[in-house]
Amino acid sequence: MSEINVQGTGKLGFGLMRLPRKGLAIDVKQMSSMVDRFLDAGLTYFDTAFVYPGSEAAARKALVDRHPRESYTLATKLMASVSPTEGLAKRELETSLKRTGAGYFDYYLLHSLMESNYEKYEKYHLWDFVREEKEKGRIRHYGFSFHGSPGLLDRLLTAHPDAEFVQLQINYADWEDPRIRSRACYEVARKHGKPIVVMEPVKGGALADPPEEVKKLFRKVRPDMSYASWAIRFAASLEGILTVLSGMSTLGQMEDNLSYMTAFEPLNEEERAVIRQASEIFHDTPAIPCTACRYCTKGCPKQIPIPDIFSAMNLRIRDGALEKADAAYREAVEGKGRALDCVACGQCEAACPQHIEIISRLKECAGVFEQ
Repeated sequence: MSEINVQGTGKLGFGLMRLPRKGLAIDVKQMSSMVDRFLDAGLTYFDTAFVYPGSEAAARKALVDRHPRESYTLATKLMASVSPTEGLAKRELETSLKRTGAGYFDYYLLHSLMESNYEKYEKYHLWDFVREEKEKGRIRHYGFSFHGSPGLLDRLLTAHPDAEFVQLQINYADWEDPRIRSRACYEVARKHGKPIVVMEPVKGGALADPPEEVKKLFRKVRPDMSYASWAIRFAASLEGILTVLSGMSTLGQMEDNLSYMTAFEPLNEEERAVIRQASEIFHDTPAIPCTACRYCTKGCPKQIPIPDIFSAMNLRIRDGALEKADAAYREAVEGKGRALDCVACGQCEAACPQHIEIISRLKECAGVFEQ
């Protein structure tokens, strides 16, 4: 099987985590229209995961059942932390194949490796597993998504040089962030010569609606461009990028992305300077850096809607919208656990890809909203 060509899939990938919804269900009809538009634009990379609720099944209905298999590339992921045994972890691939009906995956990832869980992938022999599955033809390329330190990334790529690519969280707000260390992780992957898939280029949507000071910077230089475009073009302008995943939820978001990514132009020097200023502004912004991936909520014994609480808190501390924040908090916790219900078990912090000190942040939220 051929090596990965970083020019082969286009610089924009369709992330299938934040899909359009009709009520609580995925809106497959709207998703199908988005899939068609994406393929018509000459783009091919679709990204789902075993742990994205409903996503793999929706991919089958909107993509696999409607388009020739050779017309697209499909990625999915195996997450060891949700499987209590090695056998169940390995069975995730079989389940993903059945859900999608794809026959094989072009890209298969060991999912969300970081300090708190990487040893489980070794214990379950999952590196050997993906090599064997590639030999069987059910995987074309394998790699891993990563949320840990640059030091751990270096050790993993040294121990597993056969990993063909790595998926990293890269955006201008996290480029020099001491928790995420996007730049340092990027440099490690480049040192090992690995193609990079970019996740969270818009930081869970936060960079599509940045602080007003950042908006003014962008409008001054490119008033015709969306705020999200700056974030996606920043990531796509880096060397060695296979694709930049965008979790598009509406056809409007897709049309915006396609407007500057189908004929992609890297950032120029003036734009790079503006991005550096924007990054500095984000460093001084007190918002909780939650991307609403919801990995923290899966094992919460009190069923606390942590991302929704943090979203309400950000309305207060970032935007100063006190009444709106209070209303958002009340809506978030209705019928669910409240911030003050946290028992500090720590499972959420172990699962958080953003390395947020969730326990202390929930105490802070309780102090504000539960007075």
